[in-house]
Amino acid sequence: MSGAIRLLIADDHPIVRDGFRGVFASEPGFDVLGEAANGAEAVAMAKALAPDVILMDLRMPVMGGVEAIRELAKAGVPARVLVLTTYDTEGDVRPAIEAGATGYLLKDTGRDDLVRAVRAAARGEAVLAPAVATRLMSQVRAPQEALSDREIEILKLVADGATNREAAKRLFLSEATVKTHLLHLYAKLGVNDRAAAVAAGFRRGILDVEGR
Repeated sequence: MSGAIRLLIADDHPIVRDGFRGVFASEPGFDVLGEAANGAEAVAMAKALAPDVILMDLRMPVMGGVEAIRELAKAGVPARVLVLTTYDTEGDVRPAIEAGATGYLLKDTGRDDLVRAVRAAARGEAVLAPAVATRLMSQVRAPQEALSDREIEILKLVADGATNREAAKRLFLSEATVKTHLLHLYAKLGVNDRAAAVAAGFRRGILDVEGR
């Protein structure tokens, strides 16, 4: 990439935006185009200003970072999105990466590392905080225990909106047995509730949109 890296900062805390602006205003090779206080503003400004890289917080009012990343992708905005947040749980990291984020850093990242990360993101290189990279590698390496046929049956009924009682009636089981199967499949999928189980089922290909 030739010329200065055009940067947009999106965070709902003014002091954080000021801090990031200060970092890059004093570094050669960067042009801070503007600041957004939420995801909706970030999307609108990205369309108007055409930044190379967007520093994106995740949890913001009006529109969060993940939704903003999806909207940018839908709109065909070519900017690289580098998430900068305080959260590193799977529930935060995975949706951001799947939405199209180029990188994921934590806000305790040092100044020099942040500058290098933005340069790398501008080149299209993936950038991950060490803690995030370790978490993702652990998830990839961890063997995924397969669901039993009965657990898949129950998951499909849950995806169709069946209650425990309805599932028990359709499968000729007791409600307690259905609850036990649900707890087992929750553990295998690494989730804690019905909605997350259904989402994991689609993500892993256990469920499909047409046939469930």
